[in-house]
Amino acid sequence: MSMDGYKRLLAENEHWVAERLGERADYFTRLEENQDPQFVWIGCADSRVPAETVTGCKPGELFVHRNVANQVVHTDLNMLTVVYYAVERLRVKHVIVCGHYGCGGIKAAMSGEDFGLINRWLQNIKDLAERNEAELRWLPDDESRTRRLTELNVIEQVDHLAKTSLIQRAWKGEGRPWLHGWVYEMRTGRLKELVRRTPADLPHAIHRYDLDG
Repeated sequence: MSMDGYKRLLAENEHWVAERLGERADYFTRLEENQDPQFVWIGCADSRVPAETVTGCKPGELFVHRNVANQVVHTDLNMLTVVYYAVERLRVKHVIVCGHYGCGGIKAAMSGEDFGLINRWLQNIKDLAERNEAELRWLPDDESRTRRLTELNVIEQVDHLAKTSLIQRAWKGEGRPWLHGWVYEMRTGRLKELVRRTPADLPHAIHRYDLDG
């Protein structure tokens, strides 16, 4: 593969700019003036799941964070900063965690292979698989187990969000954002909602913060 293949991206950018300006002369100046998204997307870094494309969103509509296997890790300052800014400053109404079937991170976590540094990132998924071993064991094959673990992982990450003080504070003060767990099926291009959490769905008492002070 030629090393100058990256030039195609620059050329496509020029084509995209020309199309947008053809639609509206002030397209980019309007975008520059304001950012007012309704949604946060926490998705997988997989290049086959482009958030704006699969949702039909335009620039400015979706605030995006991506990592391997769409994880919400409580020590991940990057992810927490994205969510904090979106909830506190941009005042988004929905946070979406989206996984996808065929996820390499899920498959890696289920294997016994040593992936070096990646092992630490995948540990949360391995722990999840261990906790749900009874359910996963009864599924007929590796593919069905991988698909189910993908779903369980999405649900768990949504619940991790609900356990953060920043989400609980926004819930208590303004009744937002709603939390959604979606999964993307690459074979069909369709999204499916697995779980939804609203301010009425507080986590276990041990994870609830006293926000009256």
